[in-house]
Amino acid sequence: MENSDFIIYVDESGDANIENIDPQYPIFVLTFCIFQKEQYSSTVSPSIQRFKFKHFNHDNVILHEYDIRKPNGQFSFLRDKNKRDAFMADLAQIIADAPMTIIAAVIDKEELKRRYAEPDDPYAIALTFCLERTYRFMTEEKQEDRQTFILTEGRGKTENDALELAFRRIVDGGNYDGTRMPCFKLMFAAKGVNLGGMQLADLTARPIGLSVLRPGQPNRAYDTIKPKIRRGPRGITGFGLKVFP
Repeated sequence: MENSDFIIYVDESGDANIENIDPQYPIFVLTFCIFQKEQYSSTVSPSIQRFKFKHFNHDNVILHEYDIRKPNGQFSFLRDKNKRDAFMADLAQIIADAPMTIIAAVIDKEELKRRYAEPDDPYAIALTFCLERTYRFMTEEKQEDRQTFILTEGRGKTENDALELAFRRIVDGGNYDGTRMPCFKLMFAAKGVNLGGMQLADLTARPIGLSVLRPGQPNRAYDTIKPKIRRGPRGITGFGLKVFP
């Protein structure tokens, strides 16, 4: 199979546990950030590296949404309002300029338990929705017969094996349309690996989740991200953003 023109980075927000649900964040979010490889290597990676040199004086740092929100360690300088404002403005610009397409799924775990006596795993549900919609994107781009790597952070052998099994079931036709998706290949990135695409995926997941959980709350990060979400004739809902149930 020939190589495709795209690369996909995946991250999540929240957890897939439906037994002990956090009442403050009772959702699970999975986000796929899709990049055309040539654009990614020529614009996205350099812009992230320049940003790191500007604000950290080196590029040996992982941009993690939690560390930015609760600044500690290398991010402790963000406690200074002026430095934080400058940092956030530059980071928002990187996201706004990034030539990426986002496909995301948000699973309401409390509603899932209310509606289903034996609910499926929220991660598997979200992964199915994202893969289905990403496959349609690849078909539109005439890439469905070319191999595209999907990168996600490794979690350990047991969790990786479970995710690989769920992924293989979905792409082999175990999805809502029964569509086979042989073009996708899952790859695990080592935890903490410095990949710009992974970091952008991490930065998009929670704002998307909060836009669903608290739609009336100001969400500047989501305002920047929203134009990147895949849009259909009726907007992003159900097309680039699937909320379930």
